[in-house]
Amino acid sequence: MESPAEIGRKSWVKNLLPKTLLGRSLLIMITPVFLIQVISTFMFFDRHWNKMATRLSYAVAGELVLLGTLIENNPKPERVQALTALAGDKLGLIINYEPAAILEEKAEDKISERWADYIAQTFTHELSQQTSKKFTVDVDFEEKWVEVGIQLEKGVLRASLPQRRLFTSTTYIFLLWVYGSSGVLLLIAVLFMRNQVRPIRKLAIAAERFGKGRDVQNFKVEGAREVRLAGQAFVDMRTRIQRQIQQRTAMLAGVSHDLRTPLTRMKLQLALLGDSPDIDAMKGDIDEMEKMIDGYLNFVRGEGNETPEITNLVDLIQSVIIAAKRQGCEINFSSDKNETLTIPLRPLAMKRCLTNLIGNAAKYAKTVWISIGNLEKESVLIQIEDDGPGIPEEQHEDVFRPFYRVDSSRNTQTGGVGLGLPIARDIVHAHGGVIDLSRSRHGGLAVKIILPR
Repeated sequence: MESPAEIGRKSWVKNLLPKTLLGRSLLIMITPVFLIQVISTFMFFDRHWNKMATRLSYAVAGELVLLGTLIENNPKPERVQALTALAGDKLGLIINYEPAAILEEKAEDKISERWADYIAQTFTHELSQQTSKKFTVDVDFEEKWVEVGIQLEKGVLRASLPQRRLFTSTTYIFLLWVYGSSGVLLLIAVLFMRNQVRPIRKLAIAAERFGKGRDVQNFKVEGAREVRLAGQAFVDMRTRIQRQIQQRTAMLAGVSHDLRTPLTRMKLQLALLGDSPDIDAMKGDIDEMEKMIDGYLNFVRGEGNETPEITNLVDLIQSVIIAAKRQGCEINFSSDKNETLTIPLRPLAMKRCLTNLIGNAAKYAKTVWISIGNLEKESVLIQIEDDGPGIPEEQHEDVFRPFYRVDSSRNTQTGGVGLGLPIARDIVHAHGGVIDLSRSRHGGLAVKIILPR
């Protein structure tokens, strides 16, 4: 069993990882390339650059010690002048011999440049290995020159040499090629991965729109083979669902006609028979059968072929409230006028949903409170509360089952068939939303609907 510390560490690492497929794919590609670059750079500096700098310093130190020895053995001016000319012509060294001079020790200055400090240390180390005489080394990184002074027996040998004699410039070329080529390859990888991820993003957007009951247009199957298979499966699924909806709608239209025709004939025959208690009872049965048929058809009809459109929810709810107030119930409605409450939905289906919920609350309560507002940037919250008898909490999920009735809290003589809440839930889910029941602050039932934008 994992400890809380391990769980917290895993959560911390998970929060650092990219959330998108493009980000994770690039991370998988960049991480090994970055590690290879770090290892290659370390190996280059440790094996190549350090050794090259050491060998160059060793060679220059040997040249200076050799010149110092030759001058000490024969300090004649003409001999020194010949060696100075030869060093400048063949070795790139500017030599100056000061007879009878004493080398002044300079205070150690901290060199601000890291490369200059490294060059000075390497060269000083190699020079100290080849001579026991006192010497000074001064590196001018800005001017790219190195000044060296060596105390000889009868004078001071001073030498000036360019920095390129002590280290190789291939370092910059190596770093430029390594990181430059890696940057170009990374840019190509980003463009390539974006093209690979784009079909997946389009498929996700199409599936989300279809799940919210909106029309999916201009969706093309494209991308890699696996993405194409997923896209084609989505297209086939959408076609089957739309065909089933169309077939169900056409079948229900025929069923509605077949059922209503004999009921209409029975109503006409009863009207011709006159008035009597038995005839009135039969008329009541026929009216109840018509209500049941209407309830069944509304439940299985679903959304039909209604096209989603941009709808103002405030206007839609107010139109439902006007019809609900005819039941004699007091309804209080509140909304934030400063917020935009227009979203794409099927207005007739959503009106049927709100009519069921608000009408149901108005039947069993004296007062109904309705509020609407933006829950988040991408969702809208509709809340309907009443002060009626409510529904027991353990039955909040059962009431969404078709034909289920709460006899203990709802009047069984109202004419309902237990399809109001199932119809409302079916419509809300078809729009990609969520509907939930809870206890109202006023003692009755609270219905919360969250619709995505």
